[in-house]
Amino acid sequence: MTQTSGDATKTPRKPPSDDVAAGERRRNPLSRLARFFREVVAELRKVIWPTRKELVTYTTVVVVFVSIVVAIVAGLDYAFSKLVLQVFG
Repeated sequence: MTQTSGDATKTPRKPPSDDVAAGERRRNPLSRLARFFREVVAELRKVIWPTRKELVTYTTVVVVFVSIVVAIVAGLDYAFSKLVLQVFG
């Protein structure tokens, strides 16, 4: 397969421009801000919010997990500080 002379004369296509982005640049900054907040509210309406029971469960799990990790880090910090004092102290 060889290229024909018609293929060589074609100009490369420009990538499709984002019409929304181009139109947004020309708009008033306050109208863009208002549109942003309208879209935020629209997205928040789509969220499936947890029930009170689920929220309490999730919060308890997070608090317990964070407490365990804090205890581990504190224990390692204490052990390493004692070890450093023994070696260099």
